[in-house]
Amino acid sequence: MVMSIPQRSVMITGGAGFIGSHVVRLFVKKYPGYRIVNVDKLTYAGNLANLTDVEQEANYRFVRADICDYEAMRALFREYSIDGVIHLAAESHVDRSIKDPFTFARTNVMGTLSLLQAAREAWQDAWEGKLFYHISTDEVYGALDFDGSLFTETTRYEPHSPYSASKASSDHFVRAFHDTYGMPTLVTNCSNNYGPYQFPEKLIPLFINNIRNGKPLPVYGKGENVRDWLYVEDHARAIDLIFHRGGVGETYNIGGFNEWHNIDLIRVIIATVDRLLGRPPGYSDHLICHVEDRAGHDLRYAIDSSKLKHELGWEPSLQFEEGIEKTVRWYLDNQAWMDSITSGEYRKYPIGK
Repeated sequence: MVMSIPQRSVMITGGAGFIGSHVVRLFVKKYPGYRIVNVDKLTYAGNLANLTDVEQEANYRFVRADICDYEAMRALFREYSIDGVIHLAAESHVDRSIKDPFTFARTNVMGTLSLLQAAREAWQDAWEGKLFYHISTDEVYGALDFDGSLFTETTRYEPHSPYSASKASSDHFVRAFHDTYGMPTLVTNCSNNYGPYQFPEKLIPLFINNIRNGKPLPVYGKGENVRDWLYVEDHARAIDLIFHRGGVGETYNIGGFNEWHNIDLIRVIIATVDRLLGRPPGYSDHLICHVEDRAGHDLRYAIDSSKLKHELGWEPSLQFEEGIEKTVRWYLDNQAWMDSITSGEYRKYPIGK
């Protein structure tokens, strides 16, 4: 029997996480001729139950490994003849970074460096057909005022939290490998993602679950901080487009053109959950409680995605009201998934099933 040679062998790191699972699913289904290697350490936010619909596909492989383990990464590049990397694995929760900055530096900085060096060794300066695509965040840019300004690809980096500082450092390492060694790299900086399969420490799934169960909705300060929200499947489409058509050495910002004050966002979530649960308007408004503001809480983030639109033709497919409706419905329709997270049962998912 003659074994078919995959058209490409793509490593997606952090593929059991929120954004990563959407990217893995898209690539496995859209590119049956590719071999998709999902590398994930399965920390608390990694959940293989996010990928039950593709785990038996012939072009999918899962490897449980730590990106900081340089020898393990070298071995994976050799075993699977990796020619493309989509690097999503990261510690990403700001509050956790404030409490434990060392973990964020280790994973986000040293883990990225481990991957870069493993790729460089495997590819041996033969760069044709190779690509290291690094996914980052808009938080590296710092904060904006309420003046209508937007983050662009040339905005100066001013990270304010240990999380954003670790991501800024990893961005610089990726660009340094391009400039120093000629490695073909790409960097994208995205705004806040939302949608199905997001770990419920994040605002939207946390508040959907709390509203469902009548628990408090803690709001930092007055809730005046502004974020730009991007539906996760739109982000996955952008990653696909940039991986295949983006310019080597380029940076692209990916935003949803959906700026919301936190307090207004929370009111939309409350109204949507209550309506879908058949509750009267205003039923859960009393759950809002204001708490002391987060240390170093950036006032406003907003992404200018015009470069991506003009050069590659991407724009978000959903307005926020549509996206939040789909998102709330998904969490309410998949209560077993949410309950497995909050109970810890998801940690028992059989690896290799």
